[in-house]
Amino acid sequence: MGSIWEFGSEGGVLHEHLAWLVLGLEWVAAIIDLFAIALLLIGAVRFIFGVSRAETRRDDAARVQGTNRERIELGRYILAGLELFIVSDIIHTALSLALADLVFLGLLVIIRSLISFFLDRELEQVKTELREAP
Repeated sequence: MGSIWEFGSEGGVLHEHLAWLVLGLEWVAAIIDLFAIALLLIGAVRFIFGVSRAETRRDDAARVQGTNRERIELGRYILAGLELFIVSDIIHTALSLALADLVFLGLLVIIRSLISFFLDRELEQVKTELREAP
């Protein structure tokens, strides 16, 4: 008998009798990961182009406003990507049935939730600055 961290790692009914379903769900989780990565890359590319465009403005206020708008857009992409990664992690954990994976998922969700919370807070602050700008 292994340690408590290996509990359930051998599989079970799902892995024994529905292996095709497990394989299908693993593919679904991988596709979700790819979509999350694509979202992050699209957001990064748009941010680079948007900030580059904002930096070419002569007016300092317009430059700052343009950069802040791009930060808000990038933040939206990051939040969406993080949410997709959480969905994928939940699917992976549900399929593994291992206690270590459940603990790992809990830590990931906590870390990603904290990142989302602070990022959302920062975005709200930037939105407020944009509204108050002349």
